[in-house]
Amino acid sequence: MKRKNFIVLFWVSLAVSMFFFFVFTEEKNLENFLYTLLISFIYSFVLGGGNGMLNSFLNKKIPWSEATTKRAVISIISIIVANFVLVYFCNYVNFVLIQKAATTEEFFLGKYNFLNWFTINIALLISAFLHARSFMEELKKTSRKEVVEQKLIAKSANAQFESLKNQLDPHFLFNSLNVLSSLIDENPRQAQKFTASMSKIYRYVLEQKDKELVTVEDEIEFAKTYCELLKTRFEDSVDFTFDVAKEDYQKFVVPLALQLLLENCIKHNFATSSKPLIIRIFSDGNTLCIENNLQVREQIKESSGIGLANIVQRYSLLTERNVFIEKSEDHFKVKLPMLMAKPQVSTSKPEDDSAAYQRAQKRVKEIKSFYMNLISYCTVSAFLIFINLFTSSRNHWFWFPVLGWGIGVASHAFQVFGVGESWQEKKIREIMNKQKK
Repeated sequence: MKRKNFIVLFWVSLAVSMFFFFVFTEEKNLENFLYTLLISFIYSFVLGGGNGMLNSFLNKKIPWSEATTKRAVISIISIIVANFVLVYFCNYVNFVLIQKAATTEEFFLGKYNFLNWFTINIALLISAFLHARSFMEELKKTSRKEVVEQKLIAKSANAQFESLKNQLDPHFLFNSLNVLSSLIDENPRQAQKFTASMSKIYRYVLEQKDKELVTVEDEIEFAKTYCELLKTRFEDSVDFTFDVAKEDYQKFVVPLALQLLLENCIKHNFATSSKPLIIRIFSDGNTLCIENNLQVREQIKESSGIGLANIVQRYSLLTERNVFIEKSEDHFKVKLPMLMAKPQVSTSKPEDDSAAYQRAQKRVKEIKSFYMNLISYCTVSAFLIFINLFTSSRNHWFWFPVLGWGIGVASHAFQVFGVGESWQEKKIREIMNKQKK
């Protein structure tokens, strides 16, 4: 237990002892006050300290955040057993050793059974309050930790996404300049035309590279323009075919994916008039495919792997669907997932973080409300039991408010931890995930 908890127990013991001394003690002298203070300290430190140590031990071995249900079951069992032992110990010390009001036989044979039972109930109510308070503190820490972790993950993903997108500028420019360099020697007039077209295409690159997704229609139009440039250089050595269904035009793909894949086709395959490289771009279900006949050229320099790896990583940050690569003896195909709508990307956006924090805060308020209800129930029930037994030990009317309010607390617990909004949201997410799959 922490030093702060011992200080709290000290002040509680002092307050309880003063209450019993001034209200129930007939002879108000220093000896009786010290006697009352001693008994109060025994009950407070044994019961409070014992429950505190038990709670600390369980927090280390079975934290609330890791196994909530298991911890709740073990806490209930251990609280009952521990308080049963601690109450019997305190009452034995008080009535047998200090007051000497009974012998050991009398204490265990039944004379003090009702008193022990009553004290155990009070101890259980107080213990439930302390463990509920511990759970609330642990829940707050976990909620804050989860929000911070989600923000860090979002920022990390955003930084990674930006890094991947920034690879596109130098990669595209480098390959385009290589094409232009070759054309200057082969056909200066075509080089001029290529320069004008390249400026138009590079403008598209600058406009689209910062977007997470673009429509299939925009990507196809850009790919056609880029293919015209490649056709300018390779003439009859390369042939392009576009066969994308019109209904797929409004779906989404990552920007510049086709341009990178077209570059790979040219880079890794030889193309001649007698053996042209045939590149086909078509839609197949929910995928956009780019396929070419395999005419592998010998690579003098090892490939950097920027193009295809860039596309795969960008898709992994946007969706759970994968980029598929198929290779046979004579064909090479890449399948890009076409998304029906722009997903919620895990980039760091203030509004997304705020919404996540608000949902976590709402959940914490719901659980906090339940435990405040539970604490009020425990406190008021203990007070009612005390008043009832102190004024009239024969007529036990306290059962009616305790049971009635208890049903309300149980219903509240079922709503918060059972079939509440969180359960509904969980089921909705499960159904949506099944439909997506």
